[in-house]
Amino acid sequence: MIVEGGSPPRRTSPLIVLVHTVTFRQARQVIGIALPIGAAIGFDGGTTAVVLLAVAVTLASLAFAAVSWWRFTYRDEPAAVVVTRGLLARSTRTVPRDRIRGVEVETPLLHRLLGLVRVRIDAAAGSATGQEEEVVLDGVRRTEGERLRAGLLVRRPAGPADDVPPGAGPAERPVEEPPAEEVLARFDRRWLLYAPLVGSYLAVPVAALGALMRLVDELPGRFRPEFDGPDVAGPAAVAGAVVVALALLAVGAVVGAAVVNWGFRLVRRGGSLVADRGLLTRRHTELEVDRIRGVTVTAGLGMRWVRAARVSALVTGLGAAQRRGQLLPLGPQDLAEELAGRLVEDPGPLRRHPPAARRRRLLRAVAPGLVVAGAGAVATSLSAGWWPLLVTGGALAALGVPVGLGRYAALGHAAGPRSFAVRSGWLVRERAVLQRRAVVGWQVRQSPFQRRAGVATVVACVGAGSGGYAAVDVAADDVVPFTRAASGSWADAIR
Repeated sequence: MIVEGGSPPRRTSPLIVLVHTVTFRQARQVIGIALPIGAAIGFDGGTTAVVLLAVAVTLASLAFAAVSWWRFTYRDEPAAVVVTRGLLARSTRTVPRDRIRGVEVETPLLHRLLGLVRVRIDAAAGSATGQEEEVVLDGVRRTEGERLRAGLLVRRPAGPADDVPPGAGPAERPVEEPPAEEVLARFDRRWLLYAPLVGSYLAVPVAALGALMRLVDELPGRFRPEFDGPDVAGPAAVAGAVVVALALLAVGAVVGAAVVNWGFRLVRRGGSLVADRGLLTRRHTELEVDRIRGVTVTAGLGMRWVRAARVSALVTGLGAAQRRGQLLPLGPQDLAEELAGRLVEDPGPLRRHPPAARRRRLLRAVAPGLVVAGAGAVATSLSAGWWPLLVTGGALAALGVPVGLGRYAALGHAAGPRSFAVRSGWLVRERAVLQRRAVVGWQVRQSPFQRRAGVATVVACVGAGSGGYAAVDVAADDVVPFTRAASGSWADAIR
């Protein structure tokens, strides 16, 4: 289909059929049906059944991949990108160029061997069904991918009204042209030593081991390797096995971090932030600077021990911001704070929350231990055999004290001339710094217990990131001054 005055539809490279056939991209949904059928016709009966099933699944994958490629076209219009797909149910998606917020070019290993790339286009509107957050052009030539990356983002100053709330002044709009190219961050290989302290990287070897065990379990009995496991009888053997497992887990986390972040480089080029990363799958992500509304600096408990942190950009309309909006995947805290301050003005030191907030944090942390200890005390008075429950409850209550104090220490908020910040979290502490123009509304919540304590939770509603960032247990008298300082006089409506 060609619209009047439009460009002819383009197809991706036919080599993508080979890629999708090998990776079973379209045929994965039928594998779950094929395995029970194979078992019914004698999957465990011999090598012939296994080979026939493998051939059938491969042919199905080839058929699905060929049909999907044949029925997929795209057009790069001056005003929009139009994607058409589907065999029986045809769908056409149109993304206006001025709604494109980010472009990512991925080069998986197999794509790289064939000279192909995968282009992801993030649009502000997302998907009407909520099932897709982006337009994906999988299998275009490398030169075509570079052409799309260079031409899709529209560089323009912020419009007079589209993203600026009432009361925003002209000083809050970006007016200075950035330098042609500026290196903001470059990954240091020594930072990989932080990886064992990051939960997401620790999950990589665990997930890989689980997938391997599941694959082995699906094999017929005659094809499964025989492995009885090591003998771990005795305390010394158990301790040694634990040490070896932890060492392998740490090595797996380092390897996972290296595969994802190898060669990471963040550059400010013209009106865009450009990030390159990846060892096997190389990713080139480009974000429009004018659409950045804030940044988050996050650090888990382990990362805080070694003063490390991560930085992500909050971009209007950007899906999967934790991945494509990531500006510093892992690095020293000082560098993370410096990078965040270069993109969004630091509003100043955070204000502590009132003593009532500390009491609430302590009560919540200690209460479970007190309940267990109380139940143990009652049970012990009836039977002496329940004393371990009493001891366990006392230990949990004692551990709750530093946990509650840590949760209180994480709280804070601040408001400056052009930005504001909120911080919360204990296991994963997050400080969000947002521009004043990012706020589209405020939500103030007060439970009956908060009203008695004279505190409230204030949520800044923004059109980026998670959609809302909360200052927990702010003094009730500080709610209106904080919201006014953080967004302007229109917040006076809050009472």
